[in-house]
Amino acid sequence: MQTYIALLRGINVGNKQMKMADLKLLFEELGLADVVTYIQSGNVVFASESKNGLTEKISKGIQKSFGFEVPVLVKTASEIERILAACPFSEEKKKASYFILLNEPPAKNLMEKVSQEAYSGEEFNITENCVYLFASKGYGVAKCNNNFFEKKLGVAATTRNYRTLAKLIELAK
Repeated sequence: MQTYIALLRGINVGNKQMKMADLKLLFEELGLADVVTYIQSGNVVFASESKNGLTEKISKGIQKSFGFEVPVLVKTASEIERILAACPFSEEKKKASYFILLNEPPAKNLMEKVSQEAYSGEEFNITENCVYLFASKGYGVAKCNNNFFEKKLGVAATTRNYRTLAKLIELAK
């Protein structure tokens, strides 16, 4: 069995409400093992025999159980570790950064185009699987947020801060 981390986008904001206990139960009903949720924003650590079809299986399970669609991103702890290690910012900024995890690699021309944009107090670096964002005034007022990058890059994404990703890696080990 391999351990995975599922990151759900937009959980417990607006009308997409779910209790983590119910989400844990759903994962177990889907045949996934050693299920642990972390905070109320849709972070689930679990074990599975294979990664094949997991994203679709989880998405369909959520649709059926909760009645709404949720973008789901499934990664291994080592994939998340590599993303954290590749952060281009200083250690101090890294720990205050946000990691916009991309469901698929964006088109190169879109990556290049968006990389040319600049906003005061915001630094970002786009890779094929993550946008690294440091917002000196905080994520809540950042122009370069999850919606911004989804729209500009044409891919689904979900955002987590450094502390959350580090905790998920710890839970996965």
